[in-house]
Amino acid sequence: MNEPAVQAAQLRKTFGPRAVLQDLTFEVRPGEVIGVLGKNGAGKTTLLELMLGYTTPTSGHVRIFGHEAQSLSGDIKRRVGFVPQQDELLNQLTVAEQLRVIASFYPSWDHELISRLCVSWNVNPQARIKSMSVGERQKLSILLAFGHRPDLLILDEPVASLDPVARRQFLEELVELSAEGQRAIVFSTHIVSDIERLASRVWILKEGRLCWEGELESLKDSVSRLHIRSGGSSVPSFEIPGAINRRTQGPAVTALVRDWTDEAQQAFEQKYSVTVTRESPGLEEIFLEMHR
Repeated sequence: MNEPAVQAAQLRKTFGPRAVLQDLTFEVRPGEVIGVLGKNGAGKTTLLELMLGYTTPTSGHVRIFGHEAQSLSGDIKRRVGFVPQQDELLNQLTVAEQLRVIASFYPSWDHELISRLCVSWNVNPQARIKSMSVGERQKLSILLAFGHRPDLLILDEPVASLDPVARRQFLEELVELSAEGQRAIVFSTHIVSDIERLASRVWILKEGRLCWEGELESLKDSVSRLHIRSGGSSVPSFEIPGAINRRTQGPAVTALVRDWTDEAQQAFEQKYSVTVTRESPGLEEIFLEMHR
């Protein structure tokens, strides 16, 4: 299966005068695990809803397995699993009844997998949904998305309501699902360590744009923090190539930069008569610095 699971081109979404997403172009291929990072209001949920065809883009397009997201056939929809932030469970049903309802739509439903996860995740099949806690409901929503072993799995803040034990169990299962190599997974989260553990690629959304889209390790390798110190009492005026941001305090400057090399550092130190110390920040530090 060589076709992209998701293709988007010049994707834009506005609500009135406000542009929530602007000119996004990307692909998601089978075997990739994409972690989506962004502050509240950055457009993460809107992006996932556009990918699912739940909302219509203002311009541009999204295709799922080669088909327009807004007009997917039943066969294509059965290849997709989704865990929303707010569950859509039927309160009057029990867990077992809800599972049976959803399983009836999927000939490939993996009853063995769901039975195993109900036991290991401590999900009571006889529990009435209306009496379940928020975390228990989220577990059930995840089971409903996993049961048909979708080719594309999209998760919007899937661990937001899980306790630490349940979160670890979920992550372990997601690692197993991704290890099969043919499933594309896209998940948004505020927990940077989860992205570092699971994602092969990372998208960082800022003000409706992808300010980074690429391999996680490439992002880490391409970003450096520089501590620049002048021998005098004040910092000379200079331009820092590839600077994302900079802060000045007395005779020192701290800057986050892209694609800094040893050669660039040597030339910079000689040109401005400064000393530069270079560090490699982690993903959380990079994310925070990009939003300063």
